[in-house]
Amino acid sequence: MLGDSAKALIGTWEFSNADRDKICSVTFKSDATKVGFKVEFDKACADLFPIVNDVAGWIFPDNDLLHLLDAQGKVLVEFSEVESGIYEAPTPGVGVLFLQNAATAAPPTKLPEQVAGDWAIKRGSGAPICMVALSADAAKDGLALTVKPGCDASIARLNFTLWRLDRDELMLVPARGNPWRFEEVEGGNWRRVPEGNSPVFLIKQ
Repeated sequence: MLGDSAKALIGTWEFSNADRDKICSVTFKSDATKVGFKVEFDKACADLFPIVNDVAGWIFPDNDLLHLLDAQGKVLVEFSEVESGIYEAPTPGVGVLFLQNAATAAPPTKLPEQVAGDWAIKRGSGAPICMVALSADAAKDGLALTVKPGCDASIARLNFTLWRLDRDELMLVPARGNPWRFEEVEGGNWRRVPEGNSPVFLIKQ
Protein backbone atom coordinates (compact mmCIF):
# COMPACT_ATOMS: atom_id res chain seq x y z
CA MET A 1 0.00 0.00 0.00
CA LEU A 2 1.14 3.51 -0.80
CA GLY A 3 1.00 6.06 1.99
CA ASP A 4 -0.27 9.59 1.37
CA SER A 5 3.27 10.98 1.07
CA ALA A 6 4.20 8.29 -1.45
CA LYS A 7 1.04 8.96 -3.47
CA ALA A 8 2.23 12.54 -3.94
CA LEU A 9 5.17 11.17 -5.91
CA ILE A 10 3.00 9.43 -8.50
CA GLY A 11 3.56 11.05 -11.89
CA THR A 12 6.39 12.41 -14.00
CA TRP A 13 9.42 14.17 -12.50
CA GLU A 14 12.51 15.85 -13.85
CA PHE A 15 15.65 13.78 -13.16
CA SER A 16 18.91 15.73 -13.35
CA ASN A 17 22.41 16.32 -12.08
CA ALA A 18 23.28 19.30 -9.88
CA ASP A 19 24.18 21.58 -12.81
CA ARG A 20 21.02 20.62 -14.70
CA ASP A 21 23.04 20.17 -17.88
CA LYS A 22 21.90 16.54 -17.88
CA ILE A 23 18.11 16.27 -17.71
CA CYS A 24 15.62 13.49 -18.42
CA SER A 25 12.26 12.33 -17.09
CA VAL A 26 11.22 9.63 -14.65
CA THR A 27 7.66 8.45 -13.99
CA PHE A 28 6.68 6.90 -10.66
CA LYS A 29 3.74 4.52 -10.82
CA SER A 30 1.59 2.73 -8.24
CA ASP A 31 1.89 -0.70 -9.88
CA ALA A 32 3.55 -3.15 -7.50
CA THR A 33 6.82 -4.86 -8.43
CA LYS A 34 8.86 -7.50 -6.60
CA VAL A 35 10.87 -4.77 -4.85
CA GLY A 36 8.38 -1.93 -4.50
CA PHE A 37 6.53 0.00 -7.16
CA LYS A 38 7.06 0.51 -10.87
CA VAL A 39 9.32 3.29 -12.13
CA GLU A 40 9.99 4.22 -15.76
CA PHE A 41 12.82 6.38 -17.11
CA ASP A 42 12.77 7.96 -20.55
CA LYS A 43 15.37 6.79 -23.09
CA ALA A 44 17.69 9.73 -22.45
CA CYS A 45 18.13 8.74 -18.80
CA ALA A 46 19.96 5.52 -19.63
CA ASP A 47 22.58 7.42 -21.63
CA LEU A 48 22.93 10.28 -19.17
CA PHE A 49 22.78 8.24 -15.97
CA PRO A 50 23.73 4.57 -16.57
CA ILE A 51 22.84 3.73 -12.96
CA VAL A 52 19.13 3.86 -13.86
CA ASN A 53 19.54 0.73 -15.99
CA ASP A 54 19.69 -1.25 -12.74
CA VAL A 55 16.64 0.37 -11.12
CA ALA A 56 13.79 -2.12 -10.73
CA GLY A 57 11.46 -0.25 -8.41
CA TRP A 58 10.92 2.51 -5.87
CA ILE A 59 9.70 2.77 -2.30
CA PHE A 60 8.96 5.69 0.00
CA PRO A 61 9.14 4.34 3.56
CA ASP A 62 8.06 6.07 6.75
CA ASN A 63 11.39 7.93 7.10
CA ASP A 64 10.50 10.09 4.07
CA LEU A 65 13.51 8.92 2.07
CA LEU A 66 12.75 7.94 -1.52
CA HIS A 67 14.66 4.79 -2.46
CA LEU A 68 15.39 3.54 -5.97
CA LEU A 69 16.05 -0.20 -5.75
CA ASP A 70 17.69 -2.84 -7.91
CA ALA A 71 16.11 -6.22 -8.66
CA GLN A 72 17.44 -7.66 -5.37
CA GLY A 73 15.96 -4.82 -3.32
CA LYS A 74 19.30 -3.09 -2.72
CA VAL A 75 19.12 0.71 -2.44
CA LEU A 76 20.91 2.25 -5.43
CA VAL A 77 19.88 5.88 -4.89
CA GLU A 78 18.46 7.52 -1.75
CA PHE A 79 16.63 10.83 -2.18
CA SER A 80 15.72 13.19 0.63
CA GLU A 81 13.40 16.18 0.26
CA VAL A 82 15.37 19.44 0.54
CA GLU A 83 12.44 21.73 -0.17
CA SER A 84 8.88 21.31 -1.33
CA GLY A 85 8.86 19.30 -4.56
CA ILE A 86 12.66 18.99 -4.78
CA TYR A 87 14.66 15.91 -3.75
CA GLU A 88 18.43 15.36 -3.83
CA ALA A 89 20.61 12.28 -3.59
CA PRO A 90 24.40 12.42 -3.17
CA THR A 91 25.36 9.22 -4.98
CA PRO A 92 28.89 7.73 -4.91
CA GLY A 93 30.40 7.49 -8.38
CA VAL A 94 27.60 9.57 -9.89
CA GLY A 95 27.44 12.87 -8.02
CA VAL A 96 24.41 14.65 -6.63
CA LEU A 97 21.17 13.70 -8.38
CA PHE A 98 18.00 15.79 -8.23
CA LEU A 99 14.30 15.17 -8.65
CA GLN A 100 11.94 18.07 -9.31
CA ASN A 101 8.26 18.02 -10.07
CA ALA A 102 8.17 18.34 -13.86
CA ALA A 103 5.24 20.77 -13.73
CA THR A 104 7.04 23.26 -11.47
CA ALA A 105 10.71 22.79 -12.40
CA ALA A 106 12.50 25.93 -13.54
CA PRO A 107 13.74 26.12 -17.13
CA PRO A 108 17.08 24.34 -17.59
CA THR A 109 20.22 26.36 -16.98
CA LYS A 110 21.62 27.90 -20.15
CA LEU A 111 24.75 26.44 -21.69
CA PRO A 112 27.56 28.73 -22.92
CA GLU A 113 26.94 27.59 -26.50
CA GLN A 114 23.35 28.83 -26.24
CA VAL A 115 24.44 32.29 -25.08
CA ALA A 116 27.56 32.86 -27.20
CA GLY A 117 27.27 35.44 -29.98
CA ASP A 118 26.99 39.19 -30.50
CA TRP A 119 25.12 41.25 -27.91
CA ALA A 120 24.19 44.90 -27.54
CA ILE A 121 24.35 46.63 -24.16
CA LYS A 122 21.47 49.09 -23.84
CA ARG A 123 20.19 51.45 -21.18
CA GLY A 124 16.42 51.37 -21.00
CA SER A 125 14.85 51.59 -24.45
CA GLY A 126 17.64 53.75 -25.87
CA ALA A 127 20.15 52.96 -28.59
CA PRO A 128 22.95 50.46 -27.89
CA ILE A 129 25.85 51.94 -25.92
CA CYS A 130 28.20 49.04 -26.60
CA MET A 131 28.51 45.88 -28.64
CA VAL A 132 30.21 42.80 -27.22
CA ALA A 133 30.96 39.33 -28.57
CA LEU A 134 30.60 36.46 -26.11
CA SER A 135 32.62 33.39 -27.04
CA ALA A 136 32.14 29.81 -25.90
CA ASP A 137 35.95 29.47 -25.83
CA ALA A 138 37.42 29.03 -22.38
CA ALA A 139 39.64 31.76 -20.97
CA LYS A 140 41.23 32.12 -17.56
CA ASP A 141 38.46 32.09 -14.91
CA GLY A 142 35.71 32.24 -17.50
CA LEU A 143 34.89 32.53 -21.20
CA ALA A 144 36.35 34.97 -23.71
CA LEU A 145 34.62 38.33 -24.26
CA THR A 146 35.48 40.93 -26.89
CA VAL A 147 34.38 44.57 -26.65
CA LYS A 148 33.80 45.97 -30.13
CA PRO A 149 35.01 49.43 -31.19
CA GLY A 150 32.77 52.44 -30.55
CA CYS A 151 31.70 51.62 -26.99
CA ASP A 152 30.44 54.34 -24.70
CA ALA A 153 33.26 55.51 -22.41
CA SER A 154 31.34 54.37 -19.32
CA ILE A 155 31.53 50.81 -20.62
CA ALA A 156 34.92 50.93 -22.33
CA ARG A 157 36.75 51.97 -19.17
CA LEU A 158 35.52 48.86 -17.35
CA ASN A 159 37.52 46.74 -19.80
CA PHE A 160 35.29 43.67 -19.82
CA THR A 161 37.44 40.69 -20.80
CA LEU A 162 35.51 37.65 -19.54
CA TRP A 163 32.00 36.37 -19.08
CA ARG A 164 30.50 33.32 -17.41
CA LEU A 165 27.25 31.74 -16.31
CA ASP A 166 26.66 31.44 -12.58
CA ARG A 167 23.57 29.30 -11.95
CA ASP A 168 20.78 31.35 -13.57
CA GLU A 169 22.81 34.54 -13.97
CA LEU A 170 25.08 35.80 -16.73
CA MET A 171 28.13 37.71 -15.54
CA LEU A 172 30.29 40.22 -17.44
CA VAL A 173 33.65 40.42 -15.69
CA PRO A 174 35.70 43.64 -15.86
CA ALA A 175 39.48 43.84 -15.49
CA ARG A 176 38.89 45.43 -12.08
CA GLY A 177 35.90 45.72 -9.82
CA ASN A 178 32.78 43.64 -9.41
CA PRO A 179 31.14 41.71 -12.25
CA TRP A 180 27.94 42.93 -13.82
CA ARG A 181 25.22 40.34 -13.19
CA PHE A 182 22.24 39.79 -15.48
CA GLU A 183 19.08 37.70 -15.18
CA GLU A 184 17.28 36.29 -18.21
CA VAL A 185 14.07 38.04 -19.19
CA GLU A 186 11.41 37.44 -21.82
CA GLY A 187 12.65 36.99 -25.36
CA GLY A 188 16.00 35.46 -24.42
CA ASN A 189 17.52 38.80 -23.44
CA TRP A 190 19.10 39.67 -20.10
CA ARG A 191 18.58 42.50 -17.56
CA ARG A 192 21.21 43.71 -15.12
CA VAL A 193 20.52 43.03 -11.43
CA PRO A 194 19.91 44.72 -9.15
CA GLU A 195 17.84 46.93 -11.41
CA GLY A 196 18.53 50.68 -11.08
CA ASN A 197 16.60 53.73 -12.21
CA SER A 198 17.88 53.20 -15.74
CA PRO A 199 17.84 49.43 -16.35
CA VAL A 200 20.66 47.92 -18.40
CA PHE A 201 19.93 45.15 -20.88
CA LEU A 202 21.86 42.66 -22.98
CA ILE A 203 20.04 42.29 -26.31
CA LYS A 204 20.92 39.41 -28.65
CA GLN A 205 21.90 40.54 -32.14
